[in-house]
Amino acid sequence: MERLENKKAVITGGNSGIGLAAARAFVREGAKVLIAGRNQETLDQAVADLGVDAVGVKADVSRSDGLDLVFDKARECFGTLDVVFINAGVYEKASLSALTEDHFDEVVSVNFKGALFTAQKALPLMGAGGTLIFTTSMANVVGLPDQSVYSATKAAVRSMVRTLAAELAPQGIRVNAISPGPIDTPVWGRIGVTRDQLEERTASTVPMGRPGQPEEIAEALVFMASDESSFMTGSEIAIDGGRAQV
Repeated sequence: MERLENKKAVITGGNSGIGLAAARAFVREGAKVLIAGRNQETLDQAVADLGVDAVGVKADVSRSDGLDLVFDKARECFGTLDVVFINAGVYEKASLSALTEDHFDEVVSVNFKGALFTAQKALPLMGAGGTLIFTTSMANVVGLPDQSVYSATKAAVRSMVRTLAAELAPQGIRVNAISPGPIDTPVWGRIGVTRDQLEERTASTVPMGRPGQPEEIAEALVFMASDESSFMTGSEIAIDGGRAQV
């Protein structure tokens, strides 16, 4: 039996990187998925790659009307939801002296505000046995230069996971988080880091000596989305090659 057979899932930020790897793994394990992203081209490519068990919605999760698009489509396609992987985020660096209000607003709006209201909008479609999974980061426990706002948003999400786990437990809804370390995804190219530079950096900072792959995160997400993790809530699984652990 497939581990996610007949489950219906929404994945924000599902058009690339960890989100897309999760969508592939979910579909492989029998789920139907709706992926949301801001880039129509990569969204269309991802849906074509995933096949008939996937649908895509272009939406900005930092906006209430964007989230309405996502969950109205989920209601139309699925009726109810079993899994929501709240993964959409932005990774931007700025030193304290260079911080601007625009930088602060963009990172907080997507990484924290967007995550919180994604959970709120998902709730009417979920019932007992449902699960919310958030993406945090090793940055919520490690001090990293030039990442004060990004790290703060991820720490806020980690705190929110604990609070929502307590709040939603009486409804039978579980809330957990996945905490990746340096993962080989397109985000590095967007901030000007080449793959060679990523490999060089992780060789000296990650105990396992390499960046992780999105598929390595996705396998843990299948467990978290499945009934195998039925006694798990409020938790965070770190998959970071030991970067924040040893």
